[in-house]
Amino acid sequence: MRVLHTADWHLGQHFLTGQERLTEQRAFLTWLLGAVQTHGVDALVVAGDVFDTTTPSHAAQELYYNFLVQMQGTNCHDIVVVGGNHDSPTLLNASRQLLRRLRIHVVGGVPADPAEQVVALAETSGRPALVVCAVPFLRDRDIRLAVAGETPDERQLRVRQSIAAHYGALAAGDAVRRLREQDVPVLATGHLYAAGGEAREGAERDVHIGGLGSVGAPDFPAAFDYVALGHLHRPQVVGGQAHIRYSGSPVPLSFTEADDRQQVLLLDFKGAGAPTITALPVPVVRRLQRFHGTLEEVEANILAYDNAAFELVAWADIQVRSDESQAEVQRRVQAVLKERAAHVQAPRGARHQRATEAPDVATAAAGPLVFLHDLTVDEVFGRRVAGLPPGRAAALTATFGELRQLLAEADPQAWGGEEG
Repeated sequence: MRVLHTADWHLGQHFLTGQERLTEQRAFLTWLLGAVQTHGVDALVVAGDVFDTTTPSHAAQELYYNFLVQMQGTNCHDIVVVGGNHDSPTLLNASRQLLRRLRIHVVGGVPADPAEQVVALAETSGRPALVVCAVPFLRDRDIRLAVAGETPDERQLRVRQSIAAHYGALAAGDAVRRLREQDVPVLATGHLYAAGGEAREGAERDVHIGGLGSVGAPDFPAAFDYVALGHLHRPQVVGGQAHIRYSGSPVPLSFTEADDRQQVLLLDFKGAGAPTITALPVPVVRRLQRFHGTLEEVEANILAYDNAAFELVAWADIQVRSDESQAEVQRRVQAVLKERAAHVQAPRGARHQRATEAPDVATAAAGPLVFLHDLTVDEVFGRRVAGLPPGRAAALTATFGELRQLLAEADPQAWGGEEG
């Protein structure tokens, strides 16, 4: 069986000053339809974060459902979708009974019956060809209860053990064990942070409170021939194990991801055992470009920037070091941007940092100027506790994460876009 692994679409993401990324995401899904057909994909696996928030726009939902409809015109006979930390389990699951009739298997959150996470995919002849342990993002309520007086280290260990136990129980289940004995390969999904994985600054928020919940490659049972992961946006292998992988996000979601490889992974299974893995590069239609430096350097680099390789105009992150006034910096930057408007735009303008810092210690330690709207809620909280002893900071961060998760569940409209 030939399977395609992808994750972290973040449909409906709003970027910079509110631009929605639907044009780029639509281009990816159009390309993905073609890739599925060209490469004869039998099953598509989406490992979480279909949407960017728990309350996606109608346009983002329409893009998702239109894609699923268009997939019916390909030779791909099964689609497996699991929820990520940005997704609403309720929203994803709302259509699951209907979608199941189209052989689209949705597991938005951990179901009451664990057996519903085990999906057997069959060949056209009806013979089982792949077992998928469709594990979505595991929220705290799914894997543990809080323990009074628990230290951060104890909490981390318990979360890790609970995640490993969840996967272990699925691997040891009768259905999985019986089919694997019949030479049927087993694929598991996950949306989590795996130890050793590289998270991008400002791009991927910790998916368990206080940065907890990381698991390692040994925590995944040996019965899994492939583990399709989501959450980290840079494609990578976990713990040196080639069969445990993040596919990465197919669209760069922040400037820190601009130079990552955008890809999906093609898996060829021939009975039980690790598949042959091929990375398929995803074409990028919009460049996220950084211009950082002195005013003269930024002006020269903008004027020299060539966007001919990309379909859409580039979006720029501009940071200028200059002792000129803010007004003069903005005037000069806007002048070169106007000249290159067909190639590059800067929706939030230029950030300004004085080239000559004031001599006082507080100013010298402040570093580059950062605007509040550029920071996530978690980043603001992190700055507030940065000066505390590590143990105290970790405990407060854990408590803050719990409160945020409870608020997100109680009022998704208010907190859905920031849920970690």
